[in-house]
Amino acid sequence: MLNGWLRLMGGSALILLLVAGLGAGCAAGRSDGGSAEEDSAERNEGSDTDAEEEDDDRVPVEVVEIGRGRIAEVLRFSTNLEAESEVQVFSQAARLVTRLLVEEGDDVRKGQVLLQLEDEQQRTQQARVESQLAKARREYDRQERLFAQQLISEQVFNEATYELEQLELALADARRELSYTAVRAPISGTVTQRLVNVGDQITINQHLFDIVDFDSIVARVYVPEKALPRLAKGQRANLFADAPGEDRREGEVDRIAPVVDSRTGTVKVTVRIPRNQELLPGMYVSVELVTAVHEDAVLVPKKALVYDDEQVFVFRLEAGAQEDAEWTVERLLIEPLLEDREFIEPAGQIGVGDRIVVAGQAGLKDEASVRIVGDEA
Repeated sequence: MLNGWLRLMGGSALILLLVAGLGAGCAAGRSDGGSAEEDSAERNEGSDTDAEEEDDDRVPVEVVEIGRGRIAEVLRFSTNLEAESEVQVFSQAARLVTRLLVEEGDDVRKGQVLLQLEDEQQRTQQARVESQLAKARREYDRQERLFAQQLISEQVFNEATYELEQLELALADARRELSYTAVRAPISGTVTQRLVNVGDQITINQHLFDIVDFDSIVARVYVPEKALPRLAKGQRANLFADAPGEDRREGEVDRIAPVVDSRTGTVKVTVRIPRNQELLPGMYVSVELVTAVHEDAVLVPKKALVYDDEQVFVFRLEAGAQEDAEWTVERLLIEPLLEDREFIEPAGQIGVGDRIVVAGQAGLKDEASVRIVGDEA
């Protein structure tokens, strides 16, 4: 009887265990089902965002609004500056240096003493000749009176004349030798190099100084002969050098050669550069000869230009009829009239107020849809 009761209870227990297991499974199923629904929703939301991004195939561009301003047409060249008045000073005597009177960077005048050499011997020689010449002149005066009175022969008088002339020549030589002991500036300018020191024993024709006249700095450029009608003496020139900075310096056309080089088909043009512009001989500069100026021109930035062989294009912004319509661009062929370093003046294809693409135009096509980014300048 006990065994029967156990068998009955065992079956009930088994049933209870099965019911509990099914309940837990359902709960777990409900829990897992909730997470799947949330993940599915997130995936759907992300897919919608990606789809929106993929659907926006507009090209991002930056645009500027066209305005007016001054523009100058220029011819551009590159060259090295040079000084037309530049000399090397050499010694004319072999002597000991006793004094230096100038230093590198000093401004000097033509004829100013730069260096003093030992001169005692030359001064003594000059004094000796001057004394002999004074004696000879007195003797000549006496002989001249005697000859006038016919008290001496003509030969004696000629000998006195000859002696006087020889001493005058000797005095000139003595004075010249003394002058060589004072080295003087052959031109006015600035001492750019000193190659001697006090106490040096220099030789004849030794290089002592370099002097440059900075008022004579020029830039020589070679202009194609077809541009000659646009050039004139006094015409303005702009100069740009890397060493003192990118700021513009000014010059003017000083000379235009009267002949054309048959080998190159160019004409030499000399541009004079005023002093005190931080430009030095030897500097590499870009030279712009201004050939025309328009004070109120339509200005198109050069960074907006797209080149196709020899043609020049820009992309102008256009909009649809509605305010929220997509922006498109129109590809315009333009003909530059004037140009400078930053802008061109087109021949009427672009007007004030038009907006053109200045960034992102690479690869753009006519009527392409665009999206404006950045600030309009």
